[in-house]
Amino acid sequence: MKKQKSNIARNLTMLRQLNKYSQEDVAEQIGVSRQAVAKWESGESVPDIVNCDALAQLYNVELNDLIHHDQEQTGLNVPPKGKHIFGTVRVGERGQIVLPKQAREVFRIKPGDQLVILGDESLEHPGIALMKEEFFLGIAQLFNTALNIADVPDEKERK
Repeated sequence: MKKQKSNIARNLTMLRQLNKYSQEDVAEQIGVSRQAVAKWESGESVPDIVNCDALAQLYNVELNDLIHHDQEQTGLNVPPKGKHIFGTVRVGERGQIVLPKQAREVFRIKPGDQLVILGDESLEHPGIALMKEEFFLGIAQLFNTALNIADVPDEKERK
């Protein structure tokens, strides 16, 4: 419980500072005193569940991350809502990787699902991304439809 309490205090302080809020700003926005915010950030006390939810909404983070994210362990700040860090994987001899269980659960990836592998070689943001095939094909179809609509001449051009 002590570790969790210090995680919450660290996360609240870091999120407030990242968002450039004063303790008074936070207190005003969620309807508590500045002293309450100060106690939460010092680890002297913890916010109740209603205030934790309000804080998670204020900072646009998942409630679970606000409470459980451990910056010391991950070396990273609390991720924004909907963004995930699932850990690292080792590439096998033949290039195979095993997706972490939590990633498969969050994105509902089941054995046999087809994934599209996307890559970016740019110096600013190099990386690889995975996307479910049906989602990728849906996006491709939308683009194709949009391009076809743009190619259709309007009434004036046909005359």
